[in-house]
Amino acid sequence: MSPTRHDQRARCPASSPELIHRPVTEIRHLDQLLLESFPSFGGAYLRRVYQLLEEAIGKGVPMTLAISGPVTASGQHLAWLNPLLDTGWFCLLSTTDAVCYHDGHRGLDSAGEHPFHQVPIFGDDGALRDERTIRIADIGFDENVLLDQDQMISRVLMQPEFQRRMTGTEMRSLLGAAFAEQELRNKAPEGLLALCNRKALPILVGAPGDGSVFLNSMKLWALAQQGHIEYKFELDLHEEVLESCAYHWWGSNKTETKGLGTLVLGGGVPKNFNLQPEPALSQILGFEEVSGYLYDIQITSAPVTDGSLSSCPPAEAVTWGKVDKELYTATTESLQADYSMVMPIIAKALLDKRARLEALQEELGAEELAQRHPEAPGFLRNRDGYRLMDQRAELLEDLQQELKLRSAGLLKELM
Repeated sequence: MSPTRHDQRARCPASSPELIHRPVTEIRHLDQLLLESFPSFGGAYLRRVYQLLEEAIGKGVPMTLAISGPVTASGQHLAWLNPLLDTGWFCLLSTTDAVCYHDGHRGLDSAGEHPFHQVPIFGDDGALRDERTIRIADIGFDENVLLDQDQMISRVLMQPEFQRRMTGTEMRSLLGAAFAEQELRNKAPEGLLALCNRKALPILVGAPGDGSVFLNSMKLWALAQQGHIEYKFELDLHEEVLESCAYHWWGSNKTETKGLGTLVLGGGVPKNFNLQPEPALSQILGFEEVSGYLYDIQITSAPVTDGSLSSCPPAEAVTWGKVDKELYTATTESLQADYSMVMPIIAKALLDKRARLEALQEELGAEELAQRHPEAPGFLRNRDGYRLMDQRAELLEDLQQELKLRSAGLLKELM
């Protein structure tokens, strides 16, 4: 006998959350707007992204961040990314060489002569070229900015502290210190690399040759090959990849949450490099005691039907072991959007909530606040953050010691 309409209605899961649609006229705070006034459709994806970020932060999960696109040239780091990273919620950053390179522009000695400005996306690019204006979508700046940046980076890379073999994280930390000096001297706002240097946040770049920091290093290397200069800087890619594994091993085994979360903005190499430590540890190095990401929250404009990694949703990453298979149905979300459209809103909502919890802690005390708002300790974790760059040598040694225990099995595979 086929089920009646009443029977079919009765099958609605009792555990399904109620659809909330609170009028915006009753909303006081931005986080309430995201949680209660985005009931369905595309808005519901935005709500779930915010919900999961709020949950992961509230539980004290150390978060990684992968970000692609011209985030520094566009000034987005100054608008919302730097304030988000300054909370102490994030433990590392995966991005591009280009993001690191363009981060230095506003601190240049000549920055006041060549400000960034708005240009039409569908304007006369031939005329812009005649004016020596570089365009990135609707951002314009003088070509001299690039030339001045190249000179500045070349001078920095020639400094004594760079004349050795090192990982890209070490190089970008040193570069961040140099950028910080420039910004202080020229009264420019703190840039992305300077902030990461201050907070000892590792900056990982999976494709270091695909950007102008490395192009300038290539120039110096070529001059050294011809005998004109002495230049001994060299990137150690093997150690940088192992370093990324050491951070994931730390997250899986040495943190209170026994796992990391990740926020992925855009796609491409930053996303892949951010996701690869788990398969590197489990599939390549033979570690069994390692987890995928506990939370995987991504915002991407790539259509899932193109099969690219940029569009790969967290559920697909589960099949690779990159995301925890036991938790992914409740702790992952992928929003189809341009992250530049939604991240200022999300960041502001999270930061406003943190500020409200800080004020309540002053009034109630930490213990009473935690009883009323269990998420408060996670939101109010130490702003200094995890300072993994300060621990990198120790964490690398920890991983190497673990690897020694498995070396016999790895060597057997090579026979």
